[in-house]
Amino acid sequence: MASNGNGNAIGKGNGVPAGRNGLPKIQTQKRQSGIRQDDGAATVKAQTIDELHSLQKKKSAPTTPLDGVQGAFASLTEEERHKQQLQSISASLASLTRETGPKLVRGDPARQSETPRVSHAPDHHFAPTFSASDSSLKFTHVLYNLSPAELYEQAIKYEKGSFITSSGALATLSGAKTGRSPKDKRVVRDDTTEDELWWGKGSPNIEMDEHTFLVNRERAVDYLNSLDKVFVNDQFLNWDPENRIKVRIVSARAYHSLFMHNMCIRPTPEELENFGTPDFTIYNAGQFPCNRYTHYMTSSTSIDLNLGRREMVILGTQYAGEMKKGLFGVMHYLMPMRQILSLHSGCNMGKDGDVALFFGLSGTGKTTLSTDHNRYLIGDDEHCWSDKGVSNIEGGCYAKCIDLSREKEPDIWNAIKFGTVLENVVFDEHTREVDYLDKSVTENTRAAYPIEYIPNAKIPCVGPHPKNVILLACDAFGVLPPVSKLNLAQTMYHFISGYTALVAGTEEGVKEPRATFSACFGAAFIMLHPTKYAAMLASKMEKHGATGWLVNTGWSGGSYGAGSRMKLAYTRKIIDAIHSGKLLTANYKKTEVFGLEIPTEVEGVPSDILDPVNTWSNKKAYKETLLKLAGLFKNNFEVFMNHKIGKDAKLTEEIVAAGPNF
Repeated sequence: MASNGNGNAIGKGNGVPAGRNGLPKIQTQKRQSGIRQDDGAATVKAQTIDELHSLQKKKSAPTTPLDGVQGAFASLTEEERHKQQLQSISASLASLTRETGPKLVRGDPARQSETPRVSHAPDHHFAPTFSASDSSLKFTHVLYNLSPAELYEQAIKYEKGSFITSSGALATLSGAKTGRSPKDKRVVRDDTTEDELWWGKGSPNIEMDEHTFLVNRERAVDYLNSLDKVFVNDQFLNWDPENRIKVRIVSARAYHSLFMHNMCIRPTPEELENFGTPDFTIYNAGQFPCNRYTHYMTSSTSIDLNLGRREMVILGTQYAGEMKKGLFGVMHYLMPMRQILSLHSGCNMGKDGDVALFFGLSGTGKTTLSTDHNRYLIGDDEHCWSDKGVSNIEGGCYAKCIDLSREKEPDIWNAIKFGTVLENVVFDEHTREVDYLDKSVTENTRAAYPIEYIPNAKIPCVGPHPKNVILLACDAFGVLPPVSKLNLAQTMYHFISGYTALVAGTEEGVKEPRATFSACFGAAFIMLHPTKYAAMLASKMEKHGATGWLVNTGWSGGSYGAGSRMKLAYTRKIIDAIHSGKLLTANYKKTEVFGLEIPTEVEGVPSDILDPVNTWSNKKAYKETLLKLAGLFKNNFEVFMNHKIGKDAKLTEEIVAAGPNF
């Protein structure tokens, strides 16, 4: 006879009925109803699976109490507000030839069975009068200001190449284009922009006419209206509430919608309900090419800006950075019109309220040096300087990911979590762990995340007037000092120059420095002549007592290949001395050729490296290299020589004189 493990035999002798194969027979106690029920939990109040699913998601509470609300929507019901929002979006998507917009309805077309009110309630859609066409027979579903969770669902369901990584970020692909297409970016040249914008040699502004813009706009709008659904984001630019810009982004991909959700300033529910008509609209039809036979088109890609209509059209590229930088260009036009300086810079603030601006091209250390755990981050890339102080233009950060590690960039590493967009990264197909060293798709891998993901971000992203303006250069020629104090004319000269040096390989494998100049440290995005931004910068610095500094994060003791890269620890000590004000009281001497004021000592930095000539063993080679770089500066500045600043040429002459003299 078998035992039950407690020494008791199983069988007839102990009163337990035997089942098959000698096992004990399982018995249940009968209730009065004759059905055994689990006492652990109450049953759900649903008769079908669909009813159960409807219980899972509760309707969002009204976003705004109507009491005390000001503006156009104040006296409207929720249904009426939704209708007005759809009317506004339909107007944005209106065909200019038919002068009508598409029929719009809120919600995901795939979920009509879950939300029958979308298709049956007339207050939830807007149907303008159409002439007979296929467009008049269909609705376009609007997915309006979706949350990151909703956009994840849309991307994973409908966009090939979208995956959730092990950290929770959304990995996406930008298609054939993995970077910006500056040669395909055009600006409408009309009676207004003819005189205001910078055209010609050296300018990033490639012209197009109004008619060609409208042709491309119609193509983009027709494509978006042909889709079953479009994503619409209504958001803001500029944390300064008095000078913020309302932007509307209409796109076909959840990736683009989430990217802009992160990069623009996210409105509160109250702000969204009173959003009204946008100040600027982007039509992102990047999956659809432009017509190559259209005038001015040189490829299937075109990014078109019409400042008069306050519109931007994207065709033939899905790279999300085009939207970010396109809007930055718009701010470079709109803000100076208000006497507000727009800047391509990082910005942080000390605990005592001292603000510093950091300018620098790729590889100069702008992100690394502006990210300081002892200081608050106002922003990493785009700022405005008004009469009230500085403000971040954006609501997020767009960080490079190539070679990213937890040790080097812990803040960026930790920001790559749920809600973050990861562009074009490679990950393990099973674990979904990202390999940041892998360049299989592109070297330009990126992460876009809300600025709140940075622990020491200052929210709201505004600060007082800057005390220090730091121009960063990675001088691979090894002849610029580690730090120089600049007067106003020198600040303007080096700001307009926007110098750094890249290291390029030759066919024989010999590497040598290559000078790169980018006006205002962001030539690809500026709209006006560089001297206008420089004059505004000098005016604000003079008015508010800011000091200019040129910091070389590049080579010392020789050019690339002979000398060595400046130690980051030394550069940080220099930046700390700038922040603390100690460098203002240091003793200075002037260098030859560039005429830069350099300190004789900086705490924590060897004094012999402060003057580059001391670090070169071959003094003749130093002088030759110094003159070579000075010549490159001079040649680059020739394009700006004929542009008069102010009423006479005096200021222009001062700026030119502040350059190298040899």
